[in-house]
Amino acid sequence: MTHDYKRNGTTTLFAALNVLDGSVISQCQSRHRHTEWLKFLKQIDRETPKDKDLHLICDNYATHKHPAVLKWMARHPRIQLHFTPTSASWLNMVERFFRDISENQLRRGVFANVPDLIAAIDSYIAKHNQKPKPFIWTAKANDILQKVMRANRQLSAKQNATLH
Repeated sequence: MTHDYKRNGTTTLFAALNVLDGSVISQCQSRHRHTEWLKFLKQIDRETPKDKDLHLICDNYATHKHPAVLKWMARHPRIQLHFTPTSASWLNMVERFFRDISENQLRRGVFANVPDLIAAIDSYIAKHNQKPKPFIWTAKANDILQKVMRANRQLSAKQNATLH
């Protein structure tokens, strides 16, 4: 933080990316608790075709596994949650969208208050959804897996070294 930096509030952006066409369902909330997550799940349920099964890729945040969420999920079997491993959020394609909105709309932006911030987010997403495009992996799966295996070996070697 610099001497002239002032934070005027924050918001939590919940976003669901349709990997087939690139469109985004989103919702800004003041907090990131299970109640807000449930509100977003209900929005996804309302805004998607009822005859489609939905597979949501989530991080391992406790909010996603709260008993109230699990109870709601049991009543909505078409929606299935899948969790990325710890430190592997890059596997979730919506993270690419978060990067884009950060770089193209939020970074270096000046927002006097939270409603201004939310308006900027909503504006970006509305424009994005006018001509959505799916994100396409450019790396080969085998290359990605090789990098993950190398990283795991290095991490394991460092962890083992600290034990001795």
